[in-house]
Amino acid sequence: MSDVLPVGVVGCGRMGKLHARVYSQMPQVKLVGVFDVNQAGAEAVAKQYGCRAFATLEEMLAEVKAVTIATPTEFHAAMAEPCLGRGVACLIEKPLARNSEECRKIVQWAKAGGAVLQVGHVERFNPAIRAVSKLNLKPRFIETVRVSPLTFRSLDVGVVLDMMIHDLDIVLFLAGAKVKQLDASGVSVAGNVEDVANARIVFENGCVANVSGSRLALKTERKLRIVCNDAYVAVDYGKKEGVIVRKSPSLDAIRETVKKVRAGEVADVMQLNFASMVNLEPLKVDATEPLRAEQDAFVDAVTTGSRPVVSGEDGSAAVELAERIVKAIGNPEIP
Repeated sequence: MSDVLPVGVVGCGRMGKLHARVYSQMPQVKLVGVFDVNQAGAEAVAKQYGCRAFATLEEMLAEVKAVTIATPTEFHAAMAEPCLGRGVACLIEKPLARNSEECRKIVQWAKAGGAVLQVGHVERFNPAIRAVSKLNLKPRFIETVRVSPLTFRSLDVGVVLDMMIHDLDIVLFLAGAKVKQLDASGVSVAGNVEDVANARIVFENGCVANVSGSRLALKTERKLRIVCNDAYVAVDYGKKEGVIVRKSPSLDAIRETVKKVRAGEVADVMQLNFASMVNLEPLKVDATEPLRAEQDAFVDAVTTGSRPVVSGEDGSAAVELAERIVKAIGNPEIP
């Protein structure tokens, strides 16, 4: 393989355009071209980023070693099969496929073709999450909140596969264990799929996760909180920042104050400032764009043969968990 990796993009919608832009900026790859069944759309993207608009997928596969598949989810499997069958590495946008059966097939095709398969769970590459991953945490409790106003896109799938899937991947990654049991509830307002959902997930190692998603909120909020025996971490996905509170030295100050309260040495407990006793340590984050970090990781996996940061198995596990949650919700329609 040459030093510069020839790549292409399948699907020229919103995400496909973003992938094409980032590839065009990466010195270690050459954006050979794009493909979309909408030829006019493909030609517009190709003109913008100085590459070729291929008339067929087969023509593209003859000239590239890796592709991003950014078509609608329902077409992921159909696009992935010929790519992986030819040994072309694939970065497939999240979710990996529309159901776990198709996910398993895609993973099998990658193994049979000896091709690298990475899933586009871009939140894994959020600077704050990359900082968290370096802390080697052992979570006891995880809480995620992902809410936003209705965008009127992806109304054919519920909020679990549309939005919560990001957090399910993160929770599975952080917990590092199999799911033991889960409970879930949801409500539909806009259609016949859930628009609001909550799941409580218990893992075999004792970690518990509470995951909430809504696309009916009045504002956008994407938060993650992690509680460990020795630390507490709070992450704001949108701001790409977070803080960590370590058990020591914060614990010493809190215990000393509790001791004084119990001894009657504090005249007015309402005057105590808990926040002043807590040592907030900002997470050390960098400014790398999440999508760029994702595509850098993909190219590194292709060129070195290393395991992708978000493997096909990871993407499949997130979809399987999403299916279990949707099943647990049952019929979410309002009477």
